[in-house]
Amino acid sequence: MSCAMRSLVEDDDRYLKSFQLFLERSSEHKCMQDFIHGILPDILASIGEGKANLNMMGVGSGAGEIDLEMFSQLHLKHPAVTVDNQVVEPSAQQLHLYKVLVSQKPNLDYIKFTWNKMTATEFEKHWRENHLTKKMDFIHMIQMLYYVKDPGATVTFYQSLLDRNGKLLIILVSDESGWGKLWRTFRTQLCNTEISQCVTTGDIKAYLDSKTTSYQSYKLPSQMDITECFTEGDQRGEMLLDFLTEVLDFSATAPPELKRGVLDLLMTPDCSKEVDGRVIFNNTLEVLVVDPLQ
Repeated sequence: MSCAMRSLVEDDDRYLKSFQLFLERSSEHKCMQDFIHGILPDILASIGEGKANLNMMGVGSGAGEIDLEMFSQLHLKHPAVTVDNQVVEPSAQQLHLYKVLVSQKPNLDYIKFTWNKMTATEFEKHWRENHLTKKMDFIHMIQMLYYVKDPGATVTFYQSLLDRNGKLLIILVSDESGWGKLWRTFRTQLCNTEISQCVTTGDIKAYLDSKTTSYQSYKLPSQMDITECFTEGDQRGEMLLDFLTEVLDFSATAPPELKRGVLDLLMTPDCSKEVDGRVIFNNTLEVLVVDPLQ
């Protein structure tokens, strides 16, 4: 990444605003909810093993909407079970929103929340330093492995926390999405590997395969309207470009040839299609459900 360009995650406020716009313009949460209601219940049914209490963890849980969707499905499958839930989230703003959501949601008294304002890496350090041995029945890492220095090592650590029938659920962009093409083309220019990685499920599957780790995968088709990105000076378009490139003020700070190259690529069929005059980006996600270490 050029030294003139800064990573979007360095500005928490700008990141959250661009992320919120991304959610408004994409079907991301909808495709996750379809998975949670359609496929996840059978996965959750397998982890209980007659237990009265389940240990769960969300790594990079954000504001908690997806977590609570998962809990509602878990409660349907295991209505008598209590849950100890570790929330690992570095953003104070997101943690606050999560706590507000919990306070407003009825019938969550079966869940004990433990709030950890930490990154995944900080939590790993905390766990090791305190010699904690608690085993987890279910850990999810949704759209967060971009923000660790070594995604493979992070997966292995959290996988090591799983109990015998536990599952680690990972959601990332698919290698076949527009993100995959964008990152394969501009990885060296866009990725500040100290802060964020251009990682797709293709990378994680290759890592898991190299370790002969068993997992299941599920594609989640998703799309995003990026039409405004091609209107010079459009505020929303510039915010979406920041999110797509993970670069703070990409339009203002990127070298002209890089900006032109990114915009040209975003228009190609490898990344997007045109529907009724709108440019629709391929935001396809993939879920990996990883088994415990053998």
